[in-house]
Amino acid sequence: MLNGKSILVTGGTGSFGKKFIETILKNFSEIEKIVVFSRDEFKQFEMSNLPQFKGNSKLRYFIGDVRDKERLMRAFSGIDIVIHAAALKQVPACEYNPFEAVKTNVIGAQNIIDAAIDREVKKVVALSTDKACSPVNLYGATKLCSDKLFIAGNVYAGEKNTKFSVVRYGNVAGSRGSVIPFFQKLISEGAKELPITDARMTRFWLKLEEAVEMVVMALETMHGGELFVRKIPSITMLDLAKAMAPNLPTKIIGIRPGEKIHEMMISSEDARNTVEFDKFYIIMPDLEGVREMMNHKNGKMAPENFEYHSGNNKDWLSIEQMKNLINEIS
Repeated sequence: MLNGKSILVTGGTGSFGKKFIETILKNFSEIEKIVVFSRDEFKQFEMSNLPQFKGNSKLRYFIGDVRDKERLMRAFSGIDIVIHAAALKQVPACEYNPFEAVKTNVIGAQNIIDAAIDREVKKVVALSTDKACSPVNLYGATKLCSDKLFIAGNVYAGEKNTKFSVVRYGNVAGSRGSVIPFFQKLISEGAKELPITDARMTRFWLKLEEAVEMVVMALETMHGGELFVRKIPSITMLDLAKAMAPNLPTKIIGIRPGEKIHEMMISSEDARNTVEFDKFYIIMPDLEGVREMMNHKNGKMAPENFEYHSGNNKDWLSIEQMKNLINEIS
């Protein structure tokens, strides 16, 4: 499906980008090329010297920012597939720098859409977050706006053949923004306790490989307009602390601005448009002329008032499973 194709990954030097590119190079030997699009030349230099990428003639490194539409137009020339992973993701940073978050996460999304249509890119998959569902912080609000822009891009494309879909998932274990590296740093520095914002707090967790699998599946099955939500397990933050440091006490420090007790992937308002499959859900677009083109078989409509959040999940990671997961990524 990807052999013979040229792929561009925005934010390609990030945790997801590197794992996605490594996976594609390993499993699709006849891929034409992969363009790493990002704004930090040093991270590109570091990535190009990693053993799994060093000397690979199919990799291209392209300095640019999603805020710069002209640069995107140049980068998208000859590209078949775009994976949009670039974003400002840190909740406190977005709260303190709201205009910057909007420029990257919202205006940047519109630039991606415009450039993809004008350059006749075939497929675009944008990465979303559980924080975009019923958002309570600016980061989540900008990503919800981004999601809606990409879904609407299928109508905006008009007679052009560019298709847009979104993949939404929760916290990725071991990524740079994950609490796991933070806890590991505290433990290595001899911390006497681990800080927990709220004893009731739960989160979705998945491995980078699972996030990559979901994006590849979306590329294979998308018609354009779907918002894919992977079924993934939940954990309690107390259990995570016990898995990482069973002998350390925890200290409740209070929920921070912009945080939720439970993260949500699908709200009750989305239920009427949600179709369930074995390993994922699809939130269908509520757009005239887009939904009618879809033909997703073997799915069933979600029940009325259905919600999918990390507190009502049917799949939970035990402390022992969390230990194994942490060992895998360490």
